[in-house]
Amino acid sequence: MTPRPADLTAFRGEVREWCRTHIPADWRQAQTGASAEEFVTFQQAWFQELRRAGFAVPHWPAQWGGGMSVAEQIVLYQELAAHDAPRLVLGFVAIHHAAATLLAAGTDEQRRRHLPAILDGEIWVQGFSEPGAGSDLAALQTAARREGDEYVVTGQKVWASGAQYADWCLLLARTDPNAPKRHGISYFLLDMRSPGIDVRPIRQATGESHFCEIFLDQVRIPATQLVGAENTGWRVAQETLGAERGLTMLELAERLGNAGFRWLLEACAAPDSLGRRPIEDPVVLDRLAAFEIEVTGLRALCRDLVERHDSGGSGPADASIVKLCYSELLQRLTDFGAEIGGVAAHTVLRKPMSGGWESGAWVLDFIGSWEWTIPGGTSEIQRTIIGERGLGLPREPIGK
Repeated sequence: MTPRPADLTAFRGEVREWCRTHIPADWRQAQTGASAEEFVTFQQAWFQELRRAGFAVPHWPAQWGGGMSVAEQIVLYQELAAHDAPRLVLGFVAIHHAAATLLAAGTDEQRRRHLPAILDGEIWVQGFSEPGAGSDLAALQTAARREGDEYVVTGQKVWASGAQYADWCLLLARTDPNAPKRHGISYFLLDMRSPGIDVRPIRQATGESHFCEIFLDQVRIPATQLVGAENTGWRVAQETLGAERGLTMLELAERLGNAGFRWLLEACAAPDSLGRRPIEDPVVLDRLAAFEIEVTGLRALCRDLVERHDSGGSGPADASIVKLCYSELLQRLTDFGAEIGGVAAHTVLRKPMSGGWESGAWVLDFIGSWEWTIPGGTSEIQRTIIGERGLGLPREPIGK
C-alpha cells in the first residue's frame, strides 16, 4: 500500500529527529586521516546504528529486515543526505549487490547463510573486472574448472573496491572457454579466506588505496557456492549490476545536492587573500545558478527513475542516463570547486574516509570524480547505450 502524504510527513519527522540525535557531529573530523582499523571500526558501528533504527537495509524484503516502501526510502535517503550522515562505504556491495544477487538467484541455503551475516557486518567485494575485461566485461578470462564437488579458479581481478577488508567476493569466472563470451561464464560466492588468494591494494592519485587487485591461484570453491546454473553467470550478473540503479543513485544525487552544493556555495562566499569574494562575480553567480539547476534536475531524474522502476515502467537506458548525468555533473562541479579554491585547494591532502565524492576537499574530489566517468562503463559507452537501447538508433558497424 502506498503511504499517504500524512504518513510520509510523520515518517520524515521521525527520520529527522533520529538524524539529529544519532549522527555523530564530529564524524568528518574523526574520519579524516583515520587509520584502516579506525575506518573499519567506525563503518561497522555506523552500520549497526542504522540497523537498530531499521534504516540499514530498507530496500530488502520485510522478512530479512527491510520492507520500506519506495516512497519511504526516498524520504530516508533525502534526510540522511540533508543531515550529512556518513555513507555505508564498506557495506555498500554487501547490502546492495550481494543481497540483490542472493535474493534473485541464490538458493535458500545461500540466503540463510549470508543475509543475516551481512546484517551482522559481513563485508563483500565485487570480483568482476579484469585487466583485459573492464567495459567489455564478457571478455573476462579468469578460469574455473570443475573437479568433483569443487571448482578450481585461477585468474586476476582488478578495481575491486575494498577487497582488503572483504570477507566474501561476488566472482565471475569462465567455466566454458569454447562457448560464446556471454554463455560460458559462471557466478560464484568466494570466501576471501580461501588459500591461493592474494589481495594487493592499488595506491591512487589521491593517496588512498580504495581499489585493489585480486590474484587467484588454484583457489578451490565448493560447488554449493555456485549461484544459478553453470554457465549462466552473465544473466545472474545483471541482477548484481541492476542494484546500482535507482535508490543508490538517488542517495548519491541527494548528497551532491546537499553537502556538495552547500560547500561549493561556502567556497564561493569565502574571501580570498585580497578580501574578494568569488560569489560577487557575475560569472561565478551564473555558474552557481547553472549548477543548482542541474542538481535539481538530477535529483528529480533519480526520483522519477525510482518511482517508474517500482511501478514496472523503467526503460532500458534509464540507468545509463542517470549514471551519465551524475558522473559528469560531479566532475564539473568538483572541477569548479578546485578552480574557486585556487592554490590553497591543492594543499588539502586528506578527506573523510566515510564520506562520498563531495567532501569539499576539491582537488581530491575532482580526481576522485574520474571513478565515475570511467569505471562501470565510460561516458562514451553510456551514450552508446542511450542511443541504441533508449533511442533505437542503429548499432555501430563492427570495426568502426
